[in-house]
Amino acid sequence: MTNPALVVVDMLYDFIDGSLACQNAENAVKAACRFIESRTGKGSGDESEILDTFPVLFVRDRHPSDHSSFKENGGIWPAHCVAGTRGGEIHADLCGYANEELIFDKGCDKEVEQYSGFDGRNSAGQSLGEILGLLDAEDVYVCGIATEYCVRNTCEDLVKAGFRVHLLQDCLAYVDRQGHEDAMKEMASEGISICSFH
Repeated sequence: MTNPALVVVDMLYDFIDGSLACQNAENAVKAACRFIESRTGKGSGDESEILDTFPVLFVRDRHPSDHSSFKENGGIWPAHCVAGTRGGEIHADLCGYANEELIFDKGCDKEVEQYSGFDGRNSAGQSLGEILGLLDAEDVYVCGIATEYCVRNTCEDLVKAGFRVHLLQDCLAYVDRQGHEDAMKEMASEGISICSFH
């Protein structure tokens, strides 16, 4: 395992208990916290030390209130993850691991629907791929919501960019169970490693 990092996709309140609440979301958040703790020594050590040993990067859906993907604007989704609302915030249990430079916002342009974390940018305008490159990450773990959409798109873009991708199946939530299982099979066939941890 070389320079591992974790990408947490859209573990935001609207996908957990809000307008687009997904199946298994609370369990996925708890499992993600356990995984991070297992890698960072349960939060011991200062922030820079954790970042050096196991960086945690967050992808965050962050929409304007008039985003084109919302049903009231002709899109397919209920309004969700509007900037400045609770629904668009990272779950409180994960906030302690979130570092401003390692949060990547996507879906900020009202005209564009973005599923992949690779479309996101941090506060300095850098992309997820750029930062993973600067961290010399080769093995990237992924967890988040929802398997069939943003998680899958992010994993596939990571593979295309040359990273070894390990999808944490215990740390996923999904819109539909069958869709989740189908997406997992398809990702496995694309070279994404599906793994569990205990």
